[in-house]
Amino acid sequence: MKKLIIIMAGLFLLIACNHSKDDSSPKDYYYTCSMHPQIVDNHPGRCPICHMDLIKVKRTQSAPDEISLNEEQIRLGNIIVDTLSVSAMGNRQILTAMLAADESKTKAVATRSNGRLDRLYHKTTGAYIQRGQPVYSIYSEELNSAKQELITLVQKRKALDNSIINFDQLIDAAKQQLILSGISNTQIESLVQNGNPSGLTTFYSPVTGYITELNVMEGDYASEGTTLMRIADLSHLWAEVQVYASQVAQLPENAVVDLEFPDLPGMKVRGRVSFISPELIPDSRIVLARVSIHNPEGKLRPGMVAYVIARPQVSNHLTLPVDAVIRDGRHNRVWLQTRPGTFKWREVETGAESDHRIAIVSGLEEGEKVVTSGAYLLNSEYLLKKGYTGEHRH
Repeated sequence: MKKLIIIMAGLFLLIACNHSKDDSSPKDYYYTCSMHPQIVDNHPGRCPICHMDLIKVKRTQSAPDEISLNEEQIRLGNIIVDTLSVSAMGNRQILTAMLAADESKTKAVATRSNGRLDRLYHKTTGAYIQRGQPVYSIYSEELNSAKQELITLVQKRKALDNSIINFDQLIDAAKQQLILSGISNTQIESLVQNGNPSGLTTFYSPVTGYITELNVMEGDYASEGTTLMRIADLSHLWAEVQVYASQVAQLPENAVVDLEFPDLPGMKVRGRVSFISPELIPDSRIVLARVSIHNPEGKLRPGMVAYVIARPQVSNHLTLPVDAVIRDGRHNRVWLQTRPGTFKWREVETGAESDHRIAIVSGLEEGEKVVTSGAYLLNSEYLLKKGYTGEHRH
């Protein structure tokens, strides 16, 4: 439909501005289809595509790649010319990401001794826990034996103060064994002072955060090294984004990006690219990247969708409005003004697009006068007068 409007507008310009009677020979005319201007013939007939009658059009005397318009045609076509210059532009890139817990800020809580989990103080994922709060209590024969050994050594040191046995060294070794089992110095000192060990040993959270994974239930038997839960500090998050390998250069490691969130309209966060995977995801051309962000207020949560907006790498190019370039899938053409009222097309090589402007890689030079508005109408008028599309018939 757009092409039809453009062609009809060009036809209107041609007819509206050429009412005078012409006595030129038949060679000064050609016949074309108003719907398919690529059809050009020297004789009246029908269009082989739509079968409409061909219309008679006067040939111009300008060069094959030029077209001349009078002031009225230029005004009606809203044809505007601007001098080509260098300007700064960048390729703004928006990628979709998923928020996840920052694994470098996630702590695994694991048992260091065999035993039965007598009590879990937090029994659901998502529970908030502060550093130093109790996490679980365990009944462990190994721990109870180690605690009893420490108390016995302390008691013997008091009873046999002048003994040749170095009880201090033995007591330090017993304390170190308990520390390696995860018992804090405060708990050990309390145990030494009370001299009455409990059958249960309580362990406390090493970090503040949310329980993101819970692998056991109260009453379970846990072997040494069993991961009971994971606690994530959600004041820092990752935005995990998949990018095509060809886009990685526009999202380098340590690059600063902006993030927006569809679930939180108006909220913007700044982050930094902290990781780019060196490998492609199998059977794809996609690379995993991570953006580290701060979440001090806790409004952001793992699982949320985020839009990662890569800041454009600004560079200087010859640029034009996007509509100044006529693209048909095979060629990129622009119209230049060679002298007042006369225009000439030229093929160009284009680059990145940003903010409705397009970079010109080659084909133009700074200072040339380029049609920035009305290029499509000018092109339609040219097709009607010249019939040139790269494929004409005679």
